[in-house]
Amino acid sequence: MTQNPKWAGIGAKFAHLTAAHPCFGVKAHYKVARIHLPVAPKCNIQCNYCIRRINKCENRPGVSACILNAEGAIRRLESEIRSVPNLKVVGIAGPGESLENQSTFETLSMVRERWPELIVCLSTNGLLVEEKAAELEALKVKTVTITINAIDPEVGSKIYDWVKYNGKILKRKEAAEVLIQKQLGGIKALVDRGIVVKVNTVLIPELNMDEVPKIAEEAANRGASLMNIIPLIPIHRFKNLRGPTCTELEMARSIAERYLPQFRLCRQCRADACGVPGLELEGKKIGTEYFHG
Repeated sequence: MTQNPKWAGIGAKFAHLTAAHPCFGVKAHYKVARIHLPVAPKCNIQCNYCIRRINKCENRPGVSACILNAEGAIRRLESEIRSVPNLKVVGIAGPGESLENQSTFETLSMVRERWPELIVCLSTNGLLVEEKAAELEALKVKTVTITINAIDPEVGSKIYDWVKYNGKILKRKEAAEVLIQKQLGGIKALVDRGIVVKVNTVLIPELNMDEVPKIAEEAANRGASLMNIIPLIPIHRFKNLRGPTCTELEMARSIAERYLPQFRLCRQCRADACGVPGLELEGKKIGTEYFHG
């Protein structure tokens, strides 16, 4: 396999995270605990594979047992720090869009003030990253994961139902064009501020298999450090589409690896996950709610 000559330098950018962040390094994945604080209910786009839900059962992104305000999130974090060994990472991953919710920034500010030693990260669809990059830098966010599913707006128009930007609902190709432009610009804005960027891509075999190398190349060109290709969970408007086979998933990762290092251990965790993802800590009771990765 021919690798991009910049690959070694890219890997060096996030080498300090591989031993400390379970979503960046293999060893950390089986040793380091992380917590997702579900403080972000609102979303500004609608993906055709996503339904946000409040429940204790489904083990997938976009789901949490409850929504917490910033104060409630801090109380939960405080409890977890006392009871979960080796908790080093605090993330916000929904269940909606992190950057669309002011509670995200309130929570991150409180975390940074009380526990400056913790690694703070978040996941986003990328629409507002350029506008929020300076604020994330000020909050000392270490890593941001941006989900990018297409480079071609025609493909994107089949994946996203609508995008809400600047108070306007955009549809079809226009929606995809704006989102993709903002996602790619967001990578550069974060990297320019020293924030490590990982790109998530939902692999939808019927739609975006050919987009994977384009996403990897464009992300690498803007300074992203890592890529995480995850299988489609067939729900919502894509409930009749199939997820990728193991062979298709590995093929996509191998092709993308020409441009970016690949993370292969993602568990597609809930928005309220807690524990060491590689150890499948489940059924941990916090008050009256069950949180599990």
